[in-house]
Order: sequence, then C-alpha cells, then structure tokens
Amino acid sequence: MHVETQARKGRKYYYLSRTLRNGNAWKKIRVYLGRDLSKLEIENLSLQKKSELEAKAAAISRKIDPLLGVISDTDAAELDNIRKKIGERTKRTGKAQHQNYYEHFVTQFTYDTNAIEGSTLSLQDTSLILFEKTVPKGKSLKEISEAQNHKDAFDFMLQYKGDLTSAFILKIHKILMHNILWKYAGKFRDTQVYIRGSSLRPPSPGRVEQEFRQMMIWYRRNKKKYHPAVVAAAMHHGFESVHPFMDGNGRVGRLILNFVLRKNGFPLIDIKFSDREAYYEALDRADNGDLKPLADLIIKYVRQSEIIL
Repeated sequence: MHVETQARKGRKYYYLSRTLRNGNAWKKIRVYLGRDLSKLEIENLSLQKKSELEAKAAAISRKIDPLLGVISDTDAAELDNIRKKIGERTKRTGKAQHQNYYEHFVTQFTYDTNAIEGSTLSLQDTSLILFEKTVPKGKSLKEISEAQNHKDAFDFMLQYKGDLTSAFILKIHKILMHNILWKYAGKFRDTQVYIRGSSLRPPSPGRVEQEFRQMMIWYRRNKKKYHPAVVAAAMHHGFESVHPFMDGNGRVGRLILNFVLRKNGFPLIDIKFSDREAYYEALDRADNGDLKPLADLIIKYVRQSEIIL
C-alpha cells in the first residue's frame, strides 16, 4: 500500500494504491485522496481511506480467488474470537474435567463417524467397547474393531506433533484399518472404488498417488493463505474426491479435517450422524465448486465446541 501521484495539466492528484496478483498478472487498485495536497493532508487522508482501500481489495481478491470469499470477514472474526475464548476456558479446565470431556468427545465422535459409514453400534455400545472393554451382544467383530481402531487413530492424532503429511495420513489409515483391511491397511488402493450416493467418480488406481501428491502440494502452498476452516474444508473434500483407500476414506477424511482445525488452535468437531444429509449435500456442492456449505457446517460445529483437546 502506497501513495501514488499523478500529474495532469499542472496539478497533482493523489491516490492510495495497492497491487494484487491475478494469476501471472498484477491488478492495481486505487482510492482517490485529493489534489494538490500537503504532506500532512496526504498522511491524514491515507489513514482515513485505508479501510476503504482494504475493503475494495478484499472484494476484488474474492473475485480473483473464490476461496477467499468462502468465509466472510465477520465469520472469520467470530471464529478467531471463539478460538481465543475456548483456549482460555481450556486453560482453566482441570485435569479430571478435561479427561471427562475427552471420553465424552471420543465416544460421540467414534459413534457418529462410524454410523455415517453404516455401523450399527449404538452410542452406548461404543462407550462400552472403548472404555469398559465390554463386547456388546450381536455385534460383528468388524464393527467392534472399527470402534476401537478409531479411538486408537484419534489418540495417535492427538499425540502427533508434526504437520499434515502423506506419511501421517497413511499411518492414520493403517491404525484405523488394523485387522480389517489387512494388507491394504495404510496402503493406497489398487482397484477402482465408487462413492455411494455420489455421481463423482474417484480417480483410477493408476492416478491415485499422483492426485494424492497434488492434494498435499496444495496444502503446503495454501495452508497459511486461507482461513483454517477453509483449509480444513478444502482438504476434507479433496481427500474424499481422491478416495485413496479401499475403505475408511470417510473416517480418515474427518480425522484430517479435525487435524487441520486442531493444528491451528481450533477445537475438534464431530459431524453428527443425524446431520449426515446436510453433510452429504455439502460434499456434493463442493463437487460442483461450492465449498461454502461445507465450511458453514464446520463453523456451525465450532460454535458449539466447549474445550480444545
């Protein structure tokens, strides 16, 4: 941002100016300050007009890059305020209360994320498996393993201190699919898969690793460019679009979504089984280039959060 001077017919006209990148080109935007101004007048008017220029720049940026407009400035400010308040509340939370919330959240999250994928375990069944080591009657070994494995993957995510990488995602899948997918646990698929209820066709087996790498490149290049809620939504949708594994893609994707939020100081969210229709609709809209419904769903859940795990 700088003051630009233009001379016309012996008079000087002053503008507060800024340039924005548009692909390989640059676009200049200006706000008029006045003509034949003193140095003091230029300084005062520049301070007065700064917010106007920033608003104009933001509007143009959103047209150039639609992802910048997924979350409004108002929502972004609210989210950052929520992050601060929950962070302060978490610091005041005692160890016993924190453990109690952890057990509540991981039970509910495990129940919901597995129910979305077709598990018949109830919330009570899930609680008994995870914390009482009790096997409910009439439930399959697969469903029992899915519940325990999800908690193990969740715990691994909480303990992990690095950034989002291919190795981390493969490890999450390996834990999640232990004793379920056997040799395919932690491995990219080598067959074509389909997404139930979606017209989107995931890439062929020969293209999975290439598209997965492109997704990770996008993350490294853009993780600081966009608001964390937008990055979380984009990575979740991108991962589900690639569908890199034989099974477990939805559950891994929701863990990735949460990892991005937590990495940026936000609370974890649990997409409810009861909200699955809105969730599916949001993913479908993202397939068609509109990420806002998925980001809005994330924002809805962040608003309801209590503690940062």
